[in-house]
Amino acid sequence: MTRIQALRILNVALLFLMAFQIFSGLRPMVVPYVVHQDAGILIGAGILLHLVLNWNWIKINILRSR
Repeated sequence: MTRIQALRILNVALLFLMAFQIFSGLRPMVVPYVVHQDAGILIGAGILLHLVLNWNWIKINILRSR
């Protein structure tokens, strides 16, 4: 699996996790808090993985401009 393929899958997963977080936050009686909390942890891990996979772009476009 290439880096681009991994990013495509990760971006879709993060989109669905964020939508789930919004839904479960607005409807706490439908989704147990533990599930909401676990999804938040998965989002945090996904964001860290997203940063790792995009680190070269960050170095070139963000860090080098300073």
